[in-house]
Amino acid sequence: MPGIVENRYRILRRLVQAGALSLFFAGNAWGWKVLQGSLSSSLLFGIVPLADPFALLQVFATGTMVAAKALLGGGIVLLFFAAIAGRAFCGWICPVNIVTDLADTVSTAVGEGNRSLRLSRNARYWVLGLSLVLSAWLGIAAFEWISPIGALHRGVVFGMGMGWTSVAAVFLFDVFVVRNGFCGHLCPLGAFYSLAGGWSWMRVVHSKEQCTSCMRCIESCPEPQVLPMVGKRDGPVTSGECTNCGRCIEVCPDDAMRFGLRTQGTKEKDPKEVTS
Repeated sequence: MPGIVENRYRILRRLVQAGALSLFFAGNAWGWKVLQGSLSSSLLFGIVPLADPFALLQVFATGTMVAAKALLGGGIVLLFFAAIAGRAFCGWICPVNIVTDLADTVSTAVGEGNRSLRLSRNARYWVLGLSLVLSAWLGIAAFEWISPIGALHRGVVFGMGMGWTSVAAVFLFDVFVVRNGFCGHLCPLGAFYSLAGGWSWMRVVHSKEQCTSCMRCIESCPEPQVLPMVGKRDGPVTSGECTNCGRCIEVCPDDAMRFGLRTQGTKEKDPKEVTS
């Protein structure tokens, strides 16, 4: 079943994302205690606090005191992604990833010629900084106020209001303006996890011996700049910008990509040989 094999991680990611949303919905609608609250602040099994560390950072920027329970929740989440999973939140948990993956499928059919703008992937780090500056200036968590991530999550769990407009804007931006535009170029939460997960254990590992340089991995990757080693040397992806989505693994016909540990293969620092 080639279709399933080539999309096995995408299917698994959808199941994880749908499962998380379903548990949040059940917690709100029926009082299930498995996962209650929102992506910004929640309780696991009614006991373990979880919180978005980037949201907390914005709250800190406003000068507002943060409860110890929220700090603990943010610390738990930050430690998990920083030490183990890297930027996996973006590929495996974030509900907007479903929208942007769909947009990528549509944008591939539309073609590059229909996109009018080129953006540096470093723009997201400027947006991250701007979010903190605006939070301090306005006295509110600036990105949380306009975040399509929060809008889509609240819409699914509590009911969609005008939040659909920001989600639609992300979809149209990705299709017609910049491929992988929001997640790959503008999202400050993705930038935060790129920085936080730069030294995480879980990595995609490349085998030069098995690679035939077909470049399907780079063509399919939402962050192709993280794969400069392809066809050149063994080693793990060292960039924190990798979302660990597994797309490069599932499309590789040579089994030259796999999940492994940061310590596998060469420890040589990746040169910036792939740009976008």
